Amino acid sequence: MDPLILAAGGLAATAVCGVAYAGYAVLTGSDRSAADRLGQLTGAAEDDARAQRPRLSAIAQTAARLSAGTDEAAVSALRKRLLQAGYRDRNAVELYSASRTIGAVIGALFCFLIVPKTSLLWMVGGALLGTTIGYYLPAILVTNSLQKRQETLLRAFPDSMDLLVSCVEAGLGVDAAFRRVAEEIEGTSPELARELQLVTHEVNAGMPRVEALRRLGDRTGVDEIISLCNVLIQAERFGTSVARSLRIHSEVVRVKRMQRAEEKAGQVSPKLTVVMICFILPCLIIVLIGPAVVNVKNILLPSMSGAG
Repeated sequence: MDPLILAAGGLAATAVCGVAYAGYAVLTGSDRSAADRLGQLTGAAEDDARAQRPRLSAIAQTAARLSAGTDEAAVSALRKRLLQAGYRDRNAVELYSASRTIGAVIGALFCFLIVPKTSLLWMVGGALLGTTIGYYLPAILVTNSLQKRQETLLRAFPDSMDLLVSCVEAGLGVDAAFRRVAEEIEGTSPELARELQLVTHEVNAGMPRVEALRRLGDRTGVDEIISLCNVLIQAERFGTSVARSLRIHSEVVRVKRMQRAEEKAGQVSPKLTVVMICFILPCLIIVLIGPAVVNVKNILLPSMSGAG
């Protein structure tokens, strides 16, 4: 075997092991003391104030700043995006940035090993391709998770609005209505139920209702839920009727759901047209013209050759 390939394989294996060990050391917090480890084993770490500090080292935090940018607004926007995708860990930004860095290194090494070693251009191109894939793959996965979560929340939101309107009109307060709606929809939409329960927990913990509603809109990122939060905040601030405001917003949400359904129904014909042109029409042409082509080959061409 080529010594260059053996050397590259050994170097890649060493680099992967080093990156894996570094990631393990960063994520597990190797700087814990014996008291910290004892507290984790006995279950006392949850009550200890030291267990609340971030376990990631300054290396992971630096990687997060390099990935998200040095601007605090960019880091805050990334944290908000991860929260909307369902990643609630306090170290989600650092873990996300570390995964992009590790993915870029591993992708570069993997593509460098599988591309043919015929020229330097192939090797450099393969390494760049692997780096690009490994770096952007976590972002694609986060975007996919965010879209799926928002679709799940939006699917059950109109029915939840009807339940919320019924509860408020029956005499329940906003907090009690949120709690009751969360209990009713927990089986069908656990994501939305968890968000509503979190609002009630925050209010019970002493957070102002306006702030809890704003946090609900930031966590979900769904326009309809953000509009609901704004409606409730305005009703709380100006003293207007909550039941009437919710009734109007519920009708708007239902109209939007009907419009989305009509939009998807209108997209069926163009999509089917593309499918028919690409897949069904060629088969139909083969079925209709195929026998004629065979007859021309078997009858007309020999006749023309004999006449000639």
